Amino acid sequence: MSLSYLFFIVLGVLAIASAIVTIAHKNPIVSAMSLVLHFFMLAGLYLTLNAQFLAVIQVLVYAGAIMVLVVFVIMLLNLSDEAQLKEKLNFRKIIAAFFALGLITQFTTMYMGVSSKNAFLPPQSIEAGKAQSIGKELFSHYLVPFEAISLLLVVAIIGAIVLSKRRYE
Repeated sequence: MSLSYLFFIVLGVLAIASAIVTIAHKNPIVSAMSLVLHFFMLAGLYLTLNAQFLAVIQVLVYAGAIMVLVVFVIMLLNLSDEAQLKEKLNFRKIIAAFFALGLITQFTTMYMGVSSKNAFLPPQSIEAGKAQSIGKELFSHYLVPFEAISLLLVVAIIGAIVLSKRRYE
């Protein structure tokens, strides 16, 4: 067993544990912080798969910008009466437990069926995950869709500025 495979297993288990804490904890701030931990575990998983660009974007965009927004929303909501948010055992939770059991069974079956020769990544994956190869592919084969998306984002920003501007009469 190689070291990267061992890191992948450890990061995967930690990612699953942090995801469970995110959805199971009662305190919203603890849930948000465990979601940040989950984003870092996903970035580590991307690094073990030789996707360096995705790992950096995961940390910058999700763990940085999106989580700041989530924490601000939690602070603005002022969740003071958490007793009303508690739910008793109902039919939806029973169905969700059966689906979770089925998903765990499928993952276990897939893990047991993976042979050792398919468990390692090909050498080309190191080059495919670098920012240079992603930029080269983006600006050579996908230049028109890239420019269309950038134009759409500029129009959305201008629209947001126009809509948020107060009218003075």
